[in-house]
Parts: sequence; C-alpha cells; structure tokens
Amino acid sequence: MIVKYFDLKKNIIQNKQFFLLYGKNEGLIEETIKNSLKPILPKNVFNYEEKEILDDNESFKENLINKSFFDNEKLIIVKRTTDKLFKLIEELIPKNIEDVSIIFIANTLEKRSKIRNFFEKSDNTICVAFYEDNVQTLSSIAQKILREKKINISQQDLNILAERAKGDRINLTNELEKIINFSLNKRTIGIDEILKLSNLSENYDISELVDSSLSKNKRKLNKIMNENNFSQEDCILILRIFLSKLKRLLALYLDPNIKTNIEKALSSYRPAIFWKDKEVVKQQIKILDIEKIKELVRKTNEIELIVKKNPSISINVTTDFILNQAI
Repeated sequence: MIVKYFDLKKNIIQNKQFFLLYGKNEGLIEETIKNSLKPILPKNVFNYEEKEILDDNESFKENLINKSFFDNEKLIIVKRTTDKLFKLIEELIPKNIEDVSIIFIANTLEKRSKIRNFFEKSDNTICVAFYEDNVQTLSSIAQKILREKKINISQQDLNILAERAKGDRINLTNELEKIINFSLNKRTIGIDEILKLSNLSENYDISELVDSSLSKNKRKLNKIMNENNFSQEDCILILRIFLSKLKRLLALYLDPNIKTNIEKALSSYRPAIFWKDKEVVKQQIKILDIEKIKELVRKTNEIELIVKKNPSISINVTTDFILNQAI
C-alpha cells in the first residue's frame, strides 16, 4: 500500500513487516527511518547491501526463516535495492516470519518496476516515495537550525545554500555543520564565508571569478571562464556574489579611515575580510570610485531581473556583464 512519509504512524504500520522506501532524497529517507520507523519497529538492527544478499541468497533466507540471527525481534535494513531482489521478496512476504521487519531502501524506481508495483498493490506492505526537497523546504530547515545556534544569515544567502544542496537535505546538513563549526566565535556569516566553507560550488571558485572581474584582471578572468561551464543556476549565484562584494566596497568607502589608513578600514570591517582577500579588495578600491560602485549595484540588480525573467539567455547576459566589467 502507498503511504506518504509524514503519515507513517503506529496505527498505519501496525502489523506491517515489509517497507519499501525509494527516491533520490536520501536525507529524508534516513530522517524518516530514524524518527518514524525505528521508534516503532524492533530495536536490533542488521544492515545489508543488496549485493551481499544476492551473493548468498540461500543463506540469507535460511537464517531469516530459521531465526538464526543472534537476537529476537530484528529490524533488517537493505540498501541499494533493485528489482534483482524481487523474487526473494515475493517468496518471503507470504511466509509471515515472526519478529522480523525489513526495510528495503532504493533509489529512483520507474513505474514499471516489479518491486515498486508489488509493494504499492499489496495490503501487507508499505511503499513510500521520497522526492527531492524544494528550495523553500531546504531553506526553512537551514533557517531553523541556524536560528537555534543563534547564527545570523540573510534570506538570500539561505536560498543560495538551499539551491546548491541539489534537493537533498544530506548535502545541506553537511554544509550547515561546517558553518556552525566556523561560527563558534561569531554570530553573523556572509556569502563569501559560505563559499569558502562550502563544497556546494562545483565550478572554479565563483567568488574568485567576481573578484577578477571587479579587479579588471582580464587574464585570470578569461582563464576561469574558459575552464568552467556555468549553468543557468550559477548565474543567479554569480550576480548575488557580485552584489555582495559591491556592497562591501560601498561600506568600506563610508569608513572614515579609508583614505588615511586603508589597513585599519579593512581590519575593522565586519564580517571580517580573510587575510588573503585583502590585497584584492585594495586593488578594487583603487580601481572603482564610489559613483562607479553605485552604478554597478544598480546595473547588477537590473541584470538579475533580466536573468530571472529570461532563463534561456541568462548565461549569455551574465557572461557579457562579468566580462564587460574587466574592460
């Protein structure tokens, strides 16, 4: 029978021994097993990979049916399940083996999948699909976790983090752990720090791309552009980082120390500028005056609107904008 993951309650799964959890959202599957199934199902857990069972099919069946496992009331979790296990499942379920529950975990299963069809149609089984989380869901999860840790992060930066998690809360959780560890002695974190901490930027450091453009470092900029294949999704991230760095320059210009003691201005800026970035920022301050920065802020916002309204041309528009700043 088909059940939604948020409906997995004791009264629904009562007397059910066999579960199929499938889909790309591994993080939500793990979370559901931990919070919804394990508290209700047997406590003695045995983990298997499908290959282990296929390599010694008869031994697995014999141990299961003859209760040769070491403990009573067993929960068996089988990972990477495919239709290769269909015959075994079809054979085991009618036997009504006492004190044993089995959770089969699979990746994406097509509608024609034998194992999926079997679990969906049988009254004695539970079948749960786990689809990728959307940006809004991941953003809410991140916001809740960071709020509990009293770490401040803008909604824009939360959305970027969520977008780069690719629909899986495992990716998001791994990156949040880095941010939390980094933020032990501070309460605010910005996009530059997120990018330096995170593995979610799959291309050549986008922050370095923007710095090269603002510093008019044509050679480095061309190298980064040639070595990467940026996607439509990357365009919004590039523009947000561009805007973030422009706002930092604008704030630095308003510091009274900027003309007499640039080192002091850079050192007192919050969130702190990483030491290896200070020379780049100095170069940008020499090249761009305050009026030019204000103009670029306005232009960046305009480009972002164009990109959002016309995704099909986003890569060309963003590329032209980045390259033009280095001229």
